[in-house]
Amino acid sequence: MTTTRPSADYSATSHQQERLAYWNELARKTGDGASFSNGYHQQLLKSYRFLVAPGQHVLEVGCGRGDLLAALKPSTGVGVDFSQETIRIAEAKHPHLRFVLADAHELALDGTFDVIILSDLINDQWDVQKVFDRLRALSTPRTRIILNFYSRVWELPLNVAAKLGMANPTLYQNWLTIHDVVNLLNLSGFEIIRSWQEILWPVRTPLIDTLMNRFVARLWPFNLFGLTNFVLARPRPDLSTTREKLIVSVVVPARNEAGNIAQIFSRTPEIGRKTELIFVEGHSRDDTYAEIERQIAAHPERQAKLFRQTGTGKGDAVRMGYANATGDVLMILDADMTVPPEDLPRFYEALRDGNGDFINGVRLVYPMEKQAMRFFNFLANKFFSWAFSWLLGQSVKDTLCGTKALWKTDYERIAANRSYFGDFDPFGDFDLLFGAAKLNQKIVDMPIRYRERTYGTTNIQRWKHGWLLLRMVVFAARRLKFT
Repeated sequence: MTTTRPSADYSATSHQQERLAYWNELARKTGDGASFSNGYHQQLLKSYRFLVAPGQHVLEVGCGRGDLLAALKPSTGVGVDFSQETIRIAEAKHPHLRFVLADAHELALDGTFDVIILSDLINDQWDVQKVFDRLRALSTPRTRIILNFYSRVWELPLNVAAKLGMANPTLYQNWLTIHDVVNLLNLSGFEIIRSWQEILWPVRTPLIDTLMNRFVARLWPFNLFGLTNFVLARPRPDLSTTREKLIVSVVVPARNEAGNIAQIFSRTPEIGRKTELIFVEGHSRDDTYAEIERQIAAHPERQAKLFRQTGTGKGDAVRMGYANATGDVLMILDADMTVPPEDLPRFYEALRDGNGDFINGVRLVYPMEKQAMRFFNFLANKFFSWAFSWLLGQSVKDTLCGTKALWKTDYERIAANRSYFGDFDPFGDFDLLFGAAKLNQKIVDMPIRYRERTYGTTNIQRWKHGWLLLRMVVFAARRLKFT
C-alpha cells in the first residue's frame, strides 16, 4: 500500500477528485487485483455470507465491481459507487443487479433495505458522519448496517505489501478505531449490536489461512491483531412510533405444575392490547391438564388455550405454543412461578420501545431467594453466561432463564432458518438465542428476582443437563464462532 499525503490546501473537492481518478484507473487494469487483495476479499466474502442470509433487500455503498453484493444472493440488490469505470464493469458482470453511480455523501435512493453494507468504504470518506446520516432515510427499525474497515495495526504491513506488489496501493486514508465508528454511528442515530475483528492471514495459503482466519483470529489476544474491524449496527428506535398497543402471547410450558396454575391466571397481568395465555401440558404425572381446564372455565375473562404436548422436552412445548400463538409479541413463562408473572410487562415494554429485538431474562443480577438455585447450579450458570456471551458476541448473563420475549415475525425467521443449527435443543432457550444471534438481532438482558418454588420439584437434572450444556458450547462454537 503506497500512501500519498494530501497537500496543505487539501479540501473535500480535491479529496473526491483524487479518489475518483484513482479508482477509475484501478478499474481499467486487467485482473482482479494483487494476491494479497485477492486473499483478503475472499475472506470478506465468507464473513459476509455468514452475516447476510440470501433473499434479502441489500444495498452496498462502495460496491466496486459488485462481486460481494452478487455473492450474497439478494432478492433485490443495489450497488452504489462513484467510479464510472467500476460501475461499468459491475453492470457487465452482474446484469441481474442494479448499480447506481453516486457519491456516498450525496446518496439519495427510493425505498428501504434489510441490510446496508459498507465494506472498506469509510476509510476513504471525507465526512463519515454525513455518509451515515444518508443511511437513515434508507433504513427501517429492522435494517442492519454492516461495515468493515482496516485496523491501524496493519498500516505498516499494508504499506510493505503494496511496495512488494502483493497489494493494491491506496491513497491517504482515515484510520478509524471501533470507538470512533461507534461514536459516529451514534451521532447519526444508530446503535451498535456488536463489533469484532477478523482476518489474521490475508494471503491465500493452503491450510494456513484457514487455521489462522477461522480459528486463531477468534481467540484473545490474537483477535486484537485482525486486519479488519467489523461493526454491526441498527437504527436507534424512534419512541414516537412505538407506543401502539400490541397483542401478547404468553406460552406456559407446564409439566407436573398443577399447584401453580391458579396463580398463573390470577397473577399474570393483561399486557398490551390483549394477552392470550397458551398452555402446553407435557405428560404430567399429576392433574396439571385437568387443572388448566378448570382454571380456563373459571376465568372466562381471560383468553386462554390449552394443548397437550405430542413430543417431549420444554423446547418442543415452546414450539407448539408459538405455532398456535396469534400475538405480535411472544413470551415464555415457566409454570414453576420462579419468575414472577408480574415482571412480564417490563419484557413487553423493552421490546415495544425498541431497546432490543430479543429480551432475555436474567436471574443472576439481583440476590435470589435462598433455595431458588443450588450452589453448583449457580456456578455453572455463571460459567455458561461467560461462554455464551463470548460465543454470541453480546451479553447473555443467563442462558437458562425461562422467561423471554421476541417479535412473532422474528420467531418466524428463526424457525425458517432452524436448519442451520438443526433440532438440537431440548430446552428451547438455545434454539432461540442462537437463532436470534445468527439473524443479527440485538439481545438485551432483563434482570428479574428469582424465587423459590412453592409447588413441585424442578425438572432440571443438574449433571445430565450440565453435560448437555457443555456439548452446546462446542456446537455453538462450530456454528457461530469458528465458521
